[in-house]
This record gives sequence, C-alpha cells and structure tokens, in this order.
Amino acid sequence: MVWPGEPLRLELPYTRMAMVALAFVPQPENILAIGLGGGSIPMFLHAVLPDTHIDVVELDAAVVDAAKEYCGFQEDALLRAHVGDGRAFIEADGPPYDLIFLDAYGADQIPGHLATREFLGAVRSRLTRGGAVASNVWESAGNPHYEAMVRTYQVSFHGLSIFEVPTTTNRVLVGLEGPSRLTREALVERARKVERERKLPFRLSTLVAQRYRPCLSY
Repeated sequence: MVWPGEPLRLELPYTRMAMVALAFVPQPENILAIGLGGGSIPMFLHAVLPDTHIDVVELDAAVVDAAKEYCGFQEDALLRAHVGDGRAFIEADGPPYDLIFLDAYGADQIPGHLATREFLGAVRSRLTRGGAVASNVWESAGNPHYEAMVRTYQVSFHGLSIFEVPTTTNRVLVGLEGPSRLTREALVERARKVERERKLPFRLSTLVAQRYRPCLSY
C-alpha cells in the first residue's frame, strides 16, 4: 500500500522492517532495489536519504508506469528506475552498492533464478566493503523452500541476521558482505541513532530489539 505524496508513510509491516538495513549501513551512498511494486521502499529511502543515489530494477514496464501514475513515484537525478531482469542487472558490469534490497519475491511465488547460490554470490560481489543485502521472504506453508533459502543465504554471506515481521509470516534476511561483530545491543543503538538523525516516523530500534534473530553462517 502506497500513499501518494506521503513517502514516509510505510504501511506494510515488512517495508518498515526492511529499514533495519540502515542499522547495518547507516550512511549508504549508493542503494539498489530489485523490485519496484508501488515504489514505497525506494521513495522512503529517497526521502530520508536525500543525497543517496538509488537505482531500482523492475521487470515489468507496466509496473513502473502504474507506480508513476497512481503511487506518486517520480524519478530524478538520484532516483532512477530501470526496466529489466534483476539478476541480469546484478550480473552485468556496474558500480558497487552499499545496500541492496531484494523485494522481487511475490506473495505466491519465488523466482527461482533469484534464490540460487550463484545469484546471491553475484549480489555479494556487487556490495561495497561492509555492505549489506536485505531480502523480503516469507516463512509459511506457501513457501516450502524457506529453510533452504536461509541455508543458501548462510553460505553466500559472511553473516546473516533474520528479522521476524510483526503480525505476518514475512521475514527480512540481512546478509553481510564481510565479517561483523555487531551485537543485538550495538544494532539497537545504531537503529536508535538512525531513527533520531533521519527522523524516522517509527521506532526502528524497537523492531531490532524485539525481532532480531542472529543466524550463524557456515
């Protein structure tokens, strides 16, 4: 759900939880989002990080058109939409990103080519040193591959954290490009600083404190 003209209004719980990525990388200079939908995540990021370059990749041109016509999504010098396959974009030559958001897993399907170890390896290779990827998946009977997906993330990144989205079966998986010694307490403090400095309209620190589940890497 998107409210045109109100980019700070993240209605869907998983979109708010996805912002935990900012606790891992508080000052990203370049962000990539795979999957546009109504544009709520990139528009929010653009509003709270006005000097950050944001690329969005969407497979369906009609989705981009609908986001512009009905949801208030607007491109400018720092927010750009690209029509194409997310995996092809990731695997092509291009600049590295501090944060990558994967939001192309639909409510009733998971594109197989966006869930493989090869793809996640390509994602990691597009991260800057210390960068992170945040992925929206769901843990339910509708996704029998959830445990396999978690294991794939474990072997693809140096560190993996899982955040349970309140009142839903959504899970936000955060994979790290390199080793990290961040504790729950340190993440909560970082989240508190982000919500204060960026004037977030919700308590990111509370989400981290209550919903963080560390996951060991292989």
